[in-house]
Amino acid sequence: MSITFSLQSLKLSCPFLHGSTSLSHLSKPNSSLSQQPLKSPAFLPPIRAMKSMQGRVVCATNDKTVSVEVVRLAPHPKYKRRVRKKKKFQAHDPDNQFKVGDFVQLEKSRPISKTKAFVAVPVPTRNVKREKEEKGELGIPLESDQPQEQQA
Repeated sequence: MSITFSLQSLKLSCPFLHGSTSLSHLSKPNSSLSQQPLKSPAFLPPIRAMKSMQGRVVCATNDKTVSVEVVRLAPHPKYKRRVRKKKKFQAHDPDNQFKVGDFVQLEKSRPISKTKAFVAVPVPTRNVKREKEEKGELGIPLESDQPQEQQA
């Protein structure tokens, strides 16, 4: 009794010592803040991993089907060095437009057959400038490319 009287006489700023906040209310795990369930917004679609991948066509002999090899880099379990991992996927090619060696993008779709769940889409080509090859490595025109002057 004397301890609580001496604490009240000190008038500390902590609300727990004054008794203004009940400790029984704070010690309950189901407080009013945690009773509301955390909901994800309804407008966001669910997260699905690997909706699309890119790879190279390795087989195009079947009708409306191409076999695409996707290469990814993954760390080695023991040595932690990044290692190439290859996996082949069957993809739907409705127009038979892809040949062996083409780069395609695989878009996830509904299952088309037992092994096909992707649709092959052409990858947009990159605009790579090859001007250095025409002028040489340093960008200077080669002597053989310059017009030769005839001296008399």
